[in-house]
Amino acid sequence: MSNVETKAPRNNKSVLWAYHIEAGSKATEIDLRNITKAQQESGFTWVHMQCDAKGAKETMHSLGLPQQVIDSLEAIETRPKTIAINDGLLVYLRGINKNPDADPEDMVSLRIWITAKGIISARRKNRKLLSVQDVREQIDGGDIPINAAQLLLDMIERIADRIHEMVDDLDEELVSFETAEQMNSQARQRLSVVRRQAAAIRRYLAPQRDALDALYRINKLLSSDQAFELREQTDRMTRYVEDLDLARERSIVLQDEVRNRLAEQQGAKMYVLSLVTAIFLPLSFLTGVFGMNVAGLPGLEEPAAFNYLASGMLGLALALLTLMMWKKWF
Repeated sequence: MSNVETKAPRNNKSVLWAYHIEAGSKATEIDLRNITKAQQESGFTWVHMQCDAKGAKETMHSLGLPQQVIDSLEAIETRPKTIAINDGLLVYLRGINKNPDADPEDMVSLRIWITAKGIISARRKNRKLLSVQDVREQIDGGDIPINAAQLLLDMIERIADRIHEMVDDLDEELVSFETAEQMNSQARQRLSVVRRQAAAIRRYLAPQRDALDALYRINKLLSSDQAFELREQTDRMTRYVEDLDLARERSIVLQDEVRNRLAEQQGAKMYVLSLVTAIFLPLSFLTGVFGMNVAGLPGLEEPAAFNYLASGMLGLALALLTLMMWKKWF
């Protein structure tokens, strides 16, 4: 952000809010059209924008951003990374999507341009990030960052807090699946969703960890204490990546166990059916033989022939059943 006087276009819907912050003392919400020279020269400014809104490019030009930075903030697709450009840093981050009817694993992109004089953060339409809102509420509540770098660290911490909540939720669900005696079809479908969520979130967290590590190594704007705090947040991201790796492995093991249980249950049912078939197969043979309408069958003239045949068949069934139980097939 340059020190030239800003003249944002009128009727501009791209600026969601703007603050002028005196280092650690006070924060004042401002209109970019009316910012004074004294305000620009003291403290720093935080502008939060919708980068795909009408007038966003003109606003970023009025804030003195290089064209390369403007194009980067307006990019449609981003992956977490940190790039040093001139006297500033371009940082892409991803946060948990808490928007209505959104999947949490569809993580929201936050684009940040930071210099010693301020921060411009940007998001796209309908992609609100609650972590940024948390930082704004923190400032409104009187917790004022001492410089732009501290404001960036506050954003990173709030993003990590939301990720922590999501990882904990996934872990609790997996524990409930692991302790359940059996799982119905709905639970099995939910387990598949948990596995997909863990893999999708990890897809962005791994490069986000690398982006924070790059920010730590560049270390253009951070004090020693802030560098230590950033290292702590990087370690948190590393732990969450490891937790998500473990969650994915646990879900795979659970799915394998569920499939094995289903296979065992199906095998047990087929085994019982096979034994029942083995008992009734010779009986079906006898009924088939004595049910033929041909001359010469024994017992056609004997009134008690049916009783003899039924008793023999019953005895044969009992004998087969006894043999199976003796062989411990049941």
